[in-house]
Amino acid sequence: MPNITLDSLQSSIQDQVRRALAEDVGDGDITAALIPADRQAQATIISREPAILCGTAWADEVFRQVDPQIKIEWLAADGDRLMPNQPFCRMSGPARGLLTGERCALNFIQTLSATATRSQHFADLVEGTGVKLLDTRKTLPGLRLAQKYAVTCGGCHNHRIGLFDAFLIKENHIAACGGINAAVAQARVISPGKPVEVEVESLDELRQALEAGADIIMLDELSNDDMRTAVQITAGKAKLEASGGINESTLRAVAETGVDYISIGSLTKDVKAVDLSMRLSM
Repeated sequence: MPNITLDSLQSSIQDQVRRALAEDVGDGDITAALIPADRQAQATIISREPAILCGTAWADEVFRQVDPQIKIEWLAADGDRLMPNQPFCRMSGPARGLLTGERCALNFIQTLSATATRSQHFADLVEGTGVKLLDTRKTLPGLRLAQKYAVTCGGCHNHRIGLFDAFLIKENHIAACGGINAAVAQARVISPGKPVEVEVESLDELRQALEAGADIIMLDELSNDDMRTAVQITAGKAKLEASGGINESTLRAVAETGVDYISIGSLTKDVKAVDLSMRLSM
C-alpha cells in the first residue's frame, strides 16, 4: 500500500486541530485573559531528548486557528533528528495566542515525534536487510492518519489505512467463507483491484493462499526456519509479511529470513511522548 503524504492530510489536520482546541480551550482561555491583549512575545520550542521531529503542520494549524497573527519559523523539518536542548521552532506574536496554543501544539508534536522516533529506532535495527517495516491499525483513536504519517517520517512504511482499502483475510474470515480459496475468490468479486492479503499459520495454508492467488501472505508467528522455507516456496509469486510476537531482540533475525515485510503494532501503540518545552519571553 502507498505511504501517506502530508499533502493528502490537510483537511484531516484542520479537523484534528479543531477538535483538540475545542476540548482544551472550550469557550475561552481564562488564564491567558489575564495578559493584556496587546502584549507581544516570543517563544522557542526545544527538545529535551534525542528525537525524530514530526508534527510541524499540526503545530502550524494550531496557531493559525488560535491567532493567525502568530509567526512561526521552523529550524528543523519533519524527519530531522533532534538533539537534547536543541531549539527547533521560534515563534512571535500576541502573548495570549502563544500561551493558548502551547499545550495543544506540543501535544501533537510530542506524540507524533514519539511515533517517528520509535519507527526510526526499528528501521535502524533492520538497516541493510531490504525488508520494509509496516505499521498496523493499532493507532490512537482519531489520530490514525497522523500517526501513519509519523511512521513514514521515521523511515518505516504504511500498511492498509483501515478496513476499506485492502483485504486482510484472517482465520475467522477463512472459516466463515469456507476456506482460503473461497475467501480470496469472493474478495476479487467484491472489490476488484484492491490488494488481497491472507494470514496463514502453517506452510500448508501458505500453499493454499498461493494457489488462491493472494497478493500478500502474512506469516503469523511462524518460526524463522519456516519463514525461510516460505520464501523458497513462494519464489516471488506473492509478497510475504511476517507478523506476531516480533520485538527488538528478534526483529533482525526475522528480517534476515528474506520476507518482504514485517508488521509491528508497537510502532504506533507503544510510544512514549517526547519531552518538549516552550520558553516564552516578552
